[in-house]
Amino acid sequence: MKYDVIVVGAGTAGCLAAKTAAEAGLKVCLIERKSQREIGEKVCGDALGEHHLKVLGLSPPQHGELEKRIEGVKIYSPDLETVFTIKHEDFSGYLLNRWLFGQWLLKLALDEGATLYDHTQCLEPIIEKSYVVGVLAKKVKTNEKVRYEGKVVVDASGFLAVVRRKLPKEMMVENEISKEDVEACYREIRQLKREVEEKNYCEIYLNQKVTPGGYTWLFYKGDAKVNAGLGVCMRDNFPNPKKQFYEHVLTQPVFESSLLLDGGAWYDPTRRPLDNMVGNGVVITGDAACLVNPIHGGGIGPSMLSGYLAGKTIAEALEHNDVSQNGLWPYNVKYMEDYGIKQAGLDVFRLLLITCKNEDLNYGMKYRLLTEEDVLKAGLGQEFSLNITEKAKRVFRGIRRISFLNKLRITVNLMNKVKAHYKGYPKTPKDFEKWRLKTEVLFAEARSKLLE
Repeated sequence: MKYDVIVVGAGTAGCLAAKTAAEAGLKVCLIERKSQREIGEKVCGDALGEHHLKVLGLSPPQHGELEKRIEGVKIYSPDLETVFTIKHEDFSGYLLNRWLFGQWLLKLALDEGATLYDHTQCLEPIIEKSYVVGVLAKKVKTNEKVRYEGKVVVDASGFLAVVRRKLPKEMMVENEISKEDVEACYREIRQLKREVEEKNYCEIYLNQKVTPGGYTWLFYKGDAKVNAGLGVCMRDNFPNPKKQFYEHVLTQPVFESSLLLDGGAWYDPTRRPLDNMVGNGVVITGDAACLVNPIHGGGIGPSMLSGYLAGKTIAEALEHNDVSQNGLWPYNVKYMEDYGIKQAGLDVFRLLLITCKNEDLNYGMKYRLLTEEDVLKAGLGQEFSLNITEKAKRVFRGIRRISFLNKLRITVNLMNKVKAHYKGYPKTPKDFEKWRLKTEVLFAEARSKLLE
């Protein structure tokens, strides 16, 4: 079976890639392991910033996909004494009915003419003369092997990255990512005994003893339902997230007599984007390309953006009859300019948070070493400088936390260095290796200074 574009995975990135490519008049197929009815069912935080829909020119869906409007984020210090309230259009949006939202995205793709092959598992890319020219797949129900041939393959298969992991080294795409760059997450949807009043903010709780290198979240969805979960960095001897959830979250009074509606675990690649996301005849999108916010782990928005950019770039490449790495390279450039710079800067901030002690977080938030405005600027990918008062310096000297103060300074400087470096992302593959080596040096410096 021959197509212009083969999209592996019908998640947020895959559906947007298929929709955008089909809209441009290309012959597109979506290959998905799940049944059509199961598409959209995913263990997820279910939050989406409204600005992501605006950027993609999508009108908000109107049939139950958006369960609740949220105004922003509240971040709680480990001792619960300090709360940062982050309110900005980039942090407001919706809590989703994840299944209905996934079905809506799928319909957008199918309505543009994409063909869906569900119950079909991608096994590996087909590579001929150093080009990806299709995929070998298996029909789940019959085990029958099928070849799908295409001019370009999009890997939108999520964290498993079934295409990316089997690409040849000469394509300069990372096959494996470090365990330390991954969060192990566990989440449940719970029906509470009664509605919790005025919960229009996503709640995030920092506590290195409960969630080392991660956080707990409580997202209240209305109708007395809550999406609750936690993530831990897969570093050293990390704790089991489900065990932590049952010991530290479900024991809170709000969950007394609550009912489990849905639960499950998943992995979140919380780091900077892959340095390169294209090869001859192949584009990597969404979680497969590590396109997740390194701080809050949100991946729906960046995934949708990457799918849209992939579809646009592929249409342009096919128009010029050039699906080489060079022809597909503008996808890298556009993503890095748009979201990649912010993601890379936040990856440095994540390294600081991984090793912060609870005492540091408590004092840092209480004495406003970091302010709500700093957190907002960091989240928006804007530059910021620490405005530390003499009073705060004296307080920190008195409690012997001056080393944390210094780490904070180093972090801000490194974030700004990394973002300046990403602004110079190479316009062609020719200059990539030099840029990549500089990236490695910068992140090695960040790890050595912040992960002591």
